[in-house]
Amino acid sequence: MTDVIIIGGGIIGIATAYTLLTRLPGLGVTVLEKEDGLSLHQTGRNSGVIHAGIYYAPGSLKADFCRRGLAATLAYCAEHGIAHERPGKLIVATSSLELERLSALQSRAQHNGLDVRGVSAAELRELEPNITGLAAILSPTTGIVDYPAMVRSMAQRVVELGGQVLTGAEVAGIVERSDGVSVALADGRELRSAHLIACAGLHADRIASLCGLGDDFAIVPFKGEYFRLAARHDSIVSHLIYPVPDPALPFLGIHLTRMIGGYVTVGPNAVLSLSREGYGKLSLSVRDMIAMARFPGFWRVVRDNLGSGLAEASNAAFREHYLRACQRYCPSLELADLLPHPAGIRAQAVMRSGALVHDFLIRNTARTIHICSAPSPAATSALVIADHIHSLAGKVFALKAVA
Repeated sequence: MTDVIIIGGGIIGIATAYTLLTRLPGLGVTVLEKEDGLSLHQTGRNSGVIHAGIYYAPGSLKADFCRRGLAATLAYCAEHGIAHERPGKLIVATSSLELERLSALQSRAQHNGLDVRGVSAAELRELEPNITGLAAILSPTTGIVDYPAMVRSMAQRVVELGGQVLTGAEVAGIVERSDGVSVALADGRELRSAHLIACAGLHADRIASLCGLGDDFAIVPFKGEYFRLAARHDSIVSHLIYPVPDPALPFLGIHLTRMIGGYVTVGPNAVLSLSREGYGKLSLSVRDMIAMARFPGFWRVVRDNLGSGLAEASNAAFREHYLRACQRYCPSLELADLLPHPAGIRAQAVMRSGALVHDFLIRNTARTIHICSAPSPAATSALVIADHIHSLAGKVFALKAVA
């Protein structure tokens, strides 16, 4: 019997374990990760960006968590020697419609108290000779980091502080009682704890449903395909280069990202995935496909976003179309410059009504807390999300340090 079981070995689950053990010395904490290693899905398959919070609606959890998460992430990396850089980000407008959206985006960022400024076309050419655009926004605080290295560091501290991190521990069932929670694992083991915190990412809805919380939303997976640029382009940009996003969609568009390690990636697109954990182009899961087909919200998302969905599918099917999306702001790129790079899958929460969940969604029962939706910038915000969970656990569970 332990005090808290945490489901999920991604950055939010590990950050939560680290935060609880730091704030509540002596607490019994066990992390369960179904894979044989940590951060193998969303945490280890993203663009590695430390976001500043430009895009997020004022007053939203995203805006608050991201702004504070940037500082918390940089502080942790500096203290623990995790590789990180702060190249800054340029959001580049290439059309009159994007100029209008860029102005609204700058106003939103300033309303959120962020350090941003406008950049003219002439200054953009000076800052980034290989980038073309009508105007841009500069976010000088945006950074990059090795998120899996952060997870490994925090996991090591969890163990040093007396916690456990169990890999190969897939959850098959959860029973909540008045005196605690029983967790059945797929290999036949059963674990008991006083409380449970679920940070299950791509399977957040399935874990929530085991506790009676997942009837009105579902995870719909969207695959983000990346390319690595040829080595001759390792210095093609000095900032991160982003397009102006469509405000109706939760995706930021295909961008150029300088990565820890000195190379540059381009991506991701956002195409419906037929498997929550299938990263190949032809990957599919019958279980995942049936789950989507049975959920009414899925068909409403398809109906409402058919045009953008077809465009993303075209980019995925034809590398030439993907290249054209990049050439809008980086015209010197050629087809041969797009080299293979691992894809990622985003856990997009969708309500039964078909509404996309744009913000963090956190629910609880008497003895469980569930991170039901943790979209980007979840990695940036992980330590702040963990602090929020700690505060919530104090109220819901009355958690306290063990004497």
